[in-house]
Amino acid sequence: MFRRSLLPLFAATALPFSARAQAWTPDRPIRLVAPFAAGGAADIISRIAAEELAPILGQQVVVENRTGAGGAIGTEFVARARPDGYTLLTASQATHGITPVLTRLTFDPGTDTTPIANFAGVPAVLIVNNDLPVRTLPEFLALIRARPGQLAYGSAGIGSSTHMTLALLAHKAGLDMTHVPYRGSALAMPDLISGRLSAMTDTISSALPFIRDGRVRAIAVSTPARLAVLPDVPSVAETLPGYEVLNWYGISGPAGLPAPVVATIHAAVQTILARPAFRQRMASQGMEVLPMSTADYAAYIARDRAQWAELQRATGLRAD
Repeated sequence: MFRRSLLPLFAATALPFSARAQAWTPDRPIRLVAPFAAGGAADIISRIAAEELAPILGQQVVVENRTGAGGAIGTEFVARARPDGYTLLTASQATHGITPVLTRLTFDPGTDTTPIANFAGVPAVLIVNNDLPVRTLPEFLALIRARPGQLAYGSAGIGSSTHMTLALLAHKAGLDMTHVPYRGSALAMPDLISGRLSAMTDTISSALPFIRDGRVRAIAVSTPARLAVLPDVPSVAETLPGYEVLNWYGISGPAGLPAPVVATIHAAVQTILARPAFRQRMASQGMEVLPMSTADYAAYIARDRAQWAELQRATGLRAD
């Protein structure tokens, strides 16, 4: 029944691009700003998007990495650009959800950029050291509550998605844990395996090899439903209803972007998302495609930011 109810919506978003395009045809290359370093998820999805969008839009899409300040430097560059459709941003949970509430910015991504289309999301998974005497999330929560402040979790740095995912869990469950930031989750993983850390959250794509090799134990996933790649691992929401974290990636532009530009790029993205080969390509990167209307994408961004703003107010956490 659920799948049948989605068919009309998906069919609407999956119409051929030529049937849905509006009165904007780019006449020169488009710059897509990736606000994080080469090799990371934002860069990977930017390059995949650029490759897929170029033949549909009829122009080269050039990826430009503008890094720093939790994605704020690249985001501000796009926010200050001319709103003509030729400078776009790979927006994400970091640029529009986490960084604005943890960092004092001279602009507001929520009002200074225009949401266009969502691409995909990367689920996270809570993993623990194999010697930690827990196998379920309720057992994990009980152990932390019995030993307040004694157990440490690692992350890719203050304000990173790996930090905020577990910080949100700790807040909702009333846990007292010690946060140990690293310069990337890959640097934290050896300490989790060795037992210097008790737990961490990481993207499913990064954590899955260690889970499958038995070097760490998966306790719960951050999505409301279980994941096909870890069908026996419950979601956090099964224990803490309402918990949801998905590191999403989409395309946004400067504020004031004309409606025909938004409609054209949005339609092109929906064409891509409907392609089985593209969906498989995303899956190979540990990503799930997230087709939505422009209005739903804007609402999704606002809800995500509100979640992190509430966490910041409750904990006083700041990145600067």
